[in-house]
Amino acid sequence: MRGGRLVWRGGARMAVALAFDLDGPTGTAMLDGSIWRKPEYFTLGSYGPWRALPRILDLLDAAGVPATFFIPAWVVETWPERCRDVVARGHEVAHHGYRHESFRDLDTDQQRRILQRSQEIFADVLGAPAVGYRTPSGDWAVDTPRLLVEHGFRYSSSMRGDDRPYRHRIDGRPSPLVEIPARWELDDYAYLAYHRRPDFPAGQDRIAGYATTLDNWRREFDGHRAEGLCMTTLFHPKVVGKPGRLQLLEQFLTHMRSPGDVWFATCRDIAEWHREAQDVPEER
Repeated sequence: MRGGRLVWRGGARMAVALAFDLDGPTGTAMLDGSIWRKPEYFTLGSYGPWRALPRILDLLDAAGVPATFFIPAWVVETWPERCRDVVARGHEVAHHGYRHESFRDLDTDQQRRILQRSQEIFADVLGAPAVGYRTPSGDWAVDTPRLLVEHGFRYSSSMRGDDRPYRHRIDGRPSPLVEIPARWELDDYAYLAYHRRPDFPAGQDRIAGYATTLDNWRREFDGHRAEGLCMTTLFHPKVVGKPGRLQLLEQFLTHMRSPGDVWFATCRDIAEWHREAQDVPEER
């Protein structure tokens, strides 16, 4: 700590873990089988890995910023070359379920099978199992943290209760599992994800204005920087990776890079930094 503020790697004022959920067409409609009767809905999701991802990777290359991509293993199987390209360009690929399952609704054996199968796919396709996890459902079951540790995961970016990394307690004791919290304020779905058939979000009749969206994101960054915190995003290539929105993302990156005192890191790197640091909140 320095003057009550966290000191990030290299003396940086704050940390930014830019993160994308590359869901593809996985999720509820795939899990219940209805997506195979809805080609329009399938293409809404497949736009992410097929069309939007290359744009985002080019933008990150130009900005010199690393990122973490949380990817369901089904997407890794279906678009292996796209996912290999993420790794080849120096980014992290982390776990996001097999088909974007709701872990809070699964029993222990179901969770274990998904984790095991997904880790095998990551190892076969990408050369190594994942060390990071983001729950697809925004929540998890009571036994999920223990299962994550058993399957070799070193961190999660699933919870909402802080804006600093912390270490999970499992069975009442500190565990090696680090949490890197992410917040809905930096989820592009909240601003930009309106579509039809099915209607999402329910009851919403328009997308947010881009100027307002960018202003919100900038203010979140400015607030995190003022307090020297860790900021993580919940962006989705199929949402933010469209041509006009890519300019929005580019402007956001420019704003974050302009102070020159920000540590841009993968979630994996931030988790490792947390283990090395002695002055970070350790337990929840």
